[in-house]
Amino acid sequence: MYSNCVKAGPERAPHRSLFYAMGYTPEELKKPLIAVVNAHNEIIPGHYHLDFIAYSVKRGILEEGGTPVEFPVIGICDGIAMNHTGMKYPLASRELICDSIEAMMIAHGFDGMVLIGNCDKIVPAMLMAAARLNVPAVYVSGGPMLAGWHKGKVTDLISGPFEGVGAYAAGKISLEELERLELDACPGCGSCAGLFTANSMNCIAEVLGLALPGNGTVPAVTGRRLQLANLAGHQAVKMWRKNVRPRDILTLDAFENAIAVDMAIGGSTNTVLHLMAIAHEARIPLSLDTFDRVSRQVPNLCKLSPAGKHHLEDLHKAGGIPAVLNRLAQLGVLHLDALTVGEKSIGEIAEEGRVLDSDVIRPVEDPYLKEGGIAVLRGNLAPDGAVVKQSAVAPSMMRHEGPARVFDSEDEAFRAITGGQIRPGDVVLIRYEGPKGGPGMREMLSPTAALAGMGLDDKVALITDGRFSGGTRGASIGHVSPEAMEGGPICAVRDGDMISIDIPARRLELKISDSELQGRLASWKQPPIKATNGYYLHRYARLVSSASKGAVMT
Repeated sequence: MYSNCVKAGPERAPHRSLFYAMGYTPEELKKPLIAVVNAHNEIIPGHYHLDFIAYSVKRGILEEGGTPVEFPVIGICDGIAMNHTGMKYPLASRELICDSIEAMMIAHGFDGMVLIGNCDKIVPAMLMAAARLNVPAVYVSGGPMLAGWHKGKVTDLISGPFEGVGAYAAGKISLEELERLELDACPGCGSCAGLFTANSMNCIAEVLGLALPGNGTVPAVTGRRLQLANLAGHQAVKMWRKNVRPRDILTLDAFENAIAVDMAIGGSTNTVLHLMAIAHEARIPLSLDTFDRVSRQVPNLCKLSPAGKHHLEDLHKAGGIPAVLNRLAQLGVLHLDALTVGEKSIGEIAEEGRVLDSDVIRPVEDPYLKEGGIAVLRGNLAPDGAVVKQSAVAPSMMRHEGPARVFDSEDEAFRAITGGQIRPGDVVLIRYEGPKGGPGMREMLSPTAALAGMGLDDKVALITDGRFSGGTRGASIGHVSPEAMEGGPICAVRDGDMISIDIPARRLELKISDSELQGRLASWKQPPIKATNGYYLHRYARLVSSASKGAVMT
């Protein structure tokens, strides 16, 4: 046992004494020490109930012959941090969470861990830590929130109050209606009900092999969620006994499987950032080209909110991720031998999967789209790539050319949108919001939701070196690389320049001559970092890599 470094032998008498001070017994110290890494807090609805999840995990560890030891990690609610300075922190917190798990695990000599998270950056941070530390590990989420109900219709955080802000600004609804929406949208605990970033990553964790089937779709409020947590505790001890480690599971095949499912279900564009970051920690080469190659091979089989009317509870009732795997196995696009912590291969899980609702999970011969949910665009505006959730783009906006409306921050753009300054046909361009420029690569949910609420999501495109929430819909192109802060071409765009978007052809072009573009870039001067020296974000801005490489700190 690795934990013997803190508990075995005469020289560890002081260490054991400290354990005994907390009530641990000599018998418990003879067993493997399994960390229960719990992101519970009272500020994120997806994490508010994780203390109950942790209780079930610890029971499972005890029943399987391990000793559970719980410690906390931080978490930020993207929804509450949205559209103000706080949104600079969520992506940057991913590295903090991963680093803090590393510090706690190594300092205390744990033999394995169960990671309990649920929301946007906490999930990838935990999977990154599993890959980095390479000790036996199982991830379990707190589960998705149930959808809300407003005036006889299903709603959620995005289609309700976020888009309601735009509808109110456009005079389409009253303030009283907006207040009613905010009361109805989120009925209880869990990660927000649509296929936004948190639920995308929780589903992907199943396919990567570090979480058990059902992890992404079993609702937060069910007894089945607690049973799943208990089973995760059992499996962590079993993985320790068999010495099965995360990097045995996180192979290139596993990442390609995860990307295939991501494309099939139409996950958040943030999954590109996070899968590349996890692959970096697992020492697996992964590039944007892989995402686009898989996207061209895998049809989009699901349209969950924000792209469609269904929510995670509907995907669960339709058979969940095993049912999606069953569909994809028919196409021959999966690596069926890939391992999982459930001791079944992806092929075995796919074989057991059953589609119970073909409207939620379409047949492969009748998909929502012939290509996957995410497309990677390139061109003189994004030489290193940009990403778009094409499954949430209106057909009329798959190809678009219009004049740029240029803003150097999200705040300026949001004021212009809600102030009625954006016209049909415009291309809203928001720059200096990338990993370095933000710093922190803010999500642009408020601008895109406002456009949707105003009825402009099928008439206006939005391009940024920042990123988008998984709840964004419309022709929203993010992760433009190189970013403006690094002197990428996006820094040279001027108001009125024509921009051409061709998603089927994977092109993003600024319609000026090469000589004009080079002249503008030659005269550009890098602005100062938009963060106070000594603060975490200032250090982050100096160390973070490009979005095209996962925005990892180097």
